[in-house]
Amino acid sequence: MRTLVRMGMIVAAGLAVASTEASARCVLAGGQATMVTLDLAKYMANAALKNSISAHGWTAHGAVRMRCDTSSVGLPHCLARQKACG
Repeated sequence: MRTLVRMGMIVAAGLAVASTEASARCVLAGGQATMVTLDLAKYMANAALKNSISAHGWTAHGAVRMRCDTSSVGLPHCLARQKACG
């Protein structure tokens, strides 16, 4: 549930930036996950990113930027971001 809330906040922040600039139709979409293994966290963060982009009808542009660390509970946490335009 925390992952969905954080993903929503990232997307909402991207929408706020996009709506303030009339000429810009692109946002920085994101997805994140905390899982048992690093590979699984990367996979799920990437899946959350793709789901977010497709749910809004955007088109992905550029490379996916992935940042991973160990969360406070000792589990791998990854954040995937990518430019998306619609």
